[in-house]
Amino acid sequence: MIVGTAGHIDHGKSSLVRAITGVDPDRLKEEKARGITIDLGFAYWPQPDGSAIGFVDVPGHERFVHTMLAGATGIDLVLLVVAADDGVMPQTREHLAIMDLLGLRRGVVALTKVDLVDAARLATVRAEVEAALHGTALAGSPIAPVSTVTGEGLPELEALLAAEANVTTLRREAGLFRLLVDRCFTLSGAGTVVTGSVVAGSVAVGDEVVVSPSGLTARVRFIHAQNRPAERGRAGDRCALNLAGPGVAKDAIRRGDVVMDPRLHAPTQRLDAELRVLPTEPKGVGLWMPVWLHLGSAEVAARVVPLGDGAIRPGQTGRVQLVLDSPIAAVAHDRFVIRDTSATRTIGGGRVLDLRAPERRRRTPERLAQLDALAHPRVEDALAALVRTAPFHVPLGAFARDHGLAPTDLVRIADAQALIRVPVGDDAVAMDPAIWLALKQNMLAALAAWHESNPDLVGVGLERLRLQLEPRLPAPLFRAILQALARPPASAPEIALQGAWVRLAGHEVRLSPEDEALWARIRPLIEGEERFRPPRVRDIASLLDVEEPRIRRTFKLTGRRGEVDEVAHDHFFLRSTVAEMIAIATQLAAGAPKGEFTAAQFRDRLDNGRKVAIQILEFFDRHGVTMRRGDLRRINRHRLDLFGAAA
Repeated sequence: MIVGTAGHIDHGKSSLVRAITGVDPDRLKEEKARGITIDLGFAYWPQPDGSAIGFVDVPGHERFVHTMLAGATGIDLVLLVVAADDGVMPQTREHLAIMDLLGLRRGVVALTKVDLVDAARLATVRAEVEAALHGTALAGSPIAPVSTVTGEGLPELEALLAAEANVTTLRREAGLFRLLVDRCFTLSGAGTVVTGSVVAGSVAVGDEVVVSPSGLTARVRFIHAQNRPAERGRAGDRCALNLAGPGVAKDAIRRGDVVMDPRLHAPTQRLDAELRVLPTEPKGVGLWMPVWLHLGSAEVAARVVPLGDGAIRPGQTGRVQLVLDSPIAAVAHDRFVIRDTSATRTIGGGRVLDLRAPERRRRTPERLAQLDALAHPRVEDALAALVRTAPFHVPLGAFARDHGLAPTDLVRIADAQALIRVPVGDDAVAMDPAIWLALKQNMLAALAAWHESNPDLVGVGLERLRLQLEPRLPAPLFRAILQALARPPASAPEIALQGAWVRLAGHEVRLSPEDEALWARIRPLIEGEERFRPPRVRDIASLLDVEEPRIRRTFKLTGRRGEVDEVAHDHFFLRSTVAEMIAIATQLAAGAPKGEFTAAQFRDRLDNGRKVAIQILEFFDRHGVTMRRGDLRRINRHRLDLFGAAA
C-alpha cells in the first residue's frame, strides 16, 4: 500500500511520517534548514508479514501545490494531517479538494499536536474536520488524535493504517505496466535510476520499456520495490528502476514522464475529458481558458474548450477538450486537476475520456454520443456502448492501447460482449452483432436488387456497394467484411468476390446458346502457350471466319462476367492470364534491390514482344497495380487483388 500525506504547512506531516517509520522524509538540505517540505519525500514502514507500507510526504505550502499533485497520483490511501492547535486551514481545504478531484476514496485523518490543546479544543477541531470532509469522497474517514512529541495516539493510528493495508483492494495486474516518474538520478556504480508509483501492471528485471512521451527505449537492470530489491514491481508498489540503453541519462528523463510497456506509447496533445469546477471558483471555465494541467506526475500548460453550451459554472460538471502545449502520456480514465496560470488556486479536475480528441467537429451529436459511451466507468460497458454508436466500429488495438489493456484482457472483454471481430491488417475491428447482421442483410438485398436490374453484369463494384450501404464503413474494413462473408467457416458463402466486383454467390452472367458456342471456339485461341500473346479481334475474326463486331460483342459479354480483360483496344486476355502476369511482375519487383523493374525485363519473362509488354504494363498502370517512374515500375501491393491475383 502507498500512503500519501496531505494538509496545511507546519501541521506535522513529515514529523508524523518520521514517528511512524523512523525515516526522515525531508531529504534536501534546504528542507532541513527551513523545517518545511519543499519536494516529495519518501519513507517505508516494514510490516510483520514481510510487506512494507510506502509513504509519500508532500509539501503543505501553497507555493508547492504543484509538487504535492505530482505525489498524489498513484496513492492508495490519504493521510490527512490537521494540527489541533490550528484546525482546518486553507491548504487543508485545497488538498482535500484535490484528493476528491483525483477520485481518492480511502483516508485516515490524523489530528496532530494534541499535546498542545485541551479536550474542548480537540472536540471543536474534530467537528471542523468532519464538516470539511462532508460531501467529499473521504467523508466518514476515521479520525485519530496523535502527538509526535508524547507518542499519544500513535499506536492507534498505526493500527488503523495496518488494518487499511490488509483490506487494500488488489490492483489489476492484467493491465499493461505504467510507472509515474517523480525522480530521476544517477547512482554510482549503477547508472540512471527512476523512482515512482506503479499504477498498473507489473515489470520484471530484463523487461524492455519505453519512457513516454519522449519515446526513449530502455531495459530494466534492477528493481527496488517498496525499498527492497525485487525481481518484479507490481501495481501498488513504489519502485526504483535502474534503466539502461542508448540515450538513457539523468537529463533525458524527468518528473512527469511515464515508464511503460512499449505497446502503450502513444503521446497526445489533445484530450476530451469530464471536468468538475470547484464551487469556490469565482467564475466559470470558458472557451480557450489557459490553465495548468496536472495529470499523473506531469504538469503542462493547456487551454480548455467547453464542449457544451457556454462556460462550465462553479460547482458544475461538463465535458471539455484540453489542448496541451506539449505532449503527455496518459490512459483513458486517468484523473487530472487544473489550476490557474498563476498557480495560486485549484480550479477543478476530472477524468480523461478520450486521448484522440478531434480538432474539428468536436461538438457534433455523433461525437458527443461517443463521449457518452466512453464515459462509462467500466471499460467493458464503454466498449459495448461504443460499438453501438456511430461510426459503429472500434479498432480494438487502439482501444486497448488507450485504455491500458493487455491483449488477453481485450479478448476476454470482446468475448464476454459477444462482439464480432473483423481482422483488418495487423489489427482487428469490433462490431455489434446486431449492426453486423443488419449490414449483411442490407448488402444481400442491395446485391439482389442490382442483379435484377443488371442481369448481364457480373456484379456491382466494391466501392459503389460500400457507398450505398449504412453504416458507411472505411474501405479497408469493408473489404475485410466482404472477404469474411465470402469465406465463412461453417456454411456456404452468400457472396462472391471477383476482382473488383461483388455478387451473390449464386449469380452468373449467362450468354445465349449462340454466344456460348462462339466463346467455346474463341477461348482456345487465347489460352495455353499463346496466353501471353493472344490474337486480336480482327485476327480471331479472320481465323474463325466470323464478323469482327460479333467477336467483339462476345468478348464484351464474357468480360462482364469476369472471364477476360481488354488490355488494349481489341486485345483481350483471360482474367487468369492477367492474374498470372501480375504474379510475374510481383516476382520481378521482389527480386530487384529497390523493388523496381523495367519493361524489357517484363517482356523477357513473357516472351511476347516489346509492344505487347508495354501495353500490358500501361494497363496495370491505369488500374494502379503498378506505379511508373520514368522507365521503372514498382508494385502497388494494395491493388494486387484487383484481378484476383491475391487472396
